[in-house]
Amino acid sequence: MKNLIVISIVTLSFAACAQQKSSKEESKELPFEKIEKPESEWKSQLTEMEYYVLREKGTERAFTSELLNVKDEGTFVCAACSLPLFSSETKFKSGTGWPSFYEPINEVNVAEEDDRSYGMVRTEVLCARCDGHLGHVFPDGPAPTGLRYCINGVSLKFEKKE
Repeated sequence: MKNLIVISIVTLSFAACAQQKSSKEESKELPFEKIEKPESEWKSQLTEMEYYVLREKGTERAFTSELLNVKDEGTFVCAACSLPLFSSETKFKSGTGWPSFYEPINEVNVAEEDDRSYGMVRTEVLCARCDGHLGHVFPDGPAPTGLRYCINGVSLKFEKKE
């Protein structure tokens, strides 16, 4: 009897895990195809600085981005694959030296991963289509989200609204 109970519990646990996994997989379905290229192709497509930031997870120097002071209406897209990432409506002056936004244009378009480099834990922000490194998100932004997406300007291109 005891063995039957254990087998039943194990079977139910496996069934629950399988069901949970399939619902997670469904939520990961993207409205676009992932872009995967060999690094040599990325290197030929991107500038040296874009490659350093987007593919090698580098950081541009603070206050050097041409996009830092953009105040026009429009959309900030991934410099590598042109996926829309942030709206000018959510951009704010953070004083950090990098373009900052309080939310992405669509949660599906950005991915987040733990970044444990430099002896600290941060949340890295990536383009969900090409896996390009964008920057990091911090919990010290303005309302309504309280988030600060601190983004390397070189990882973005600005498309002005016409």
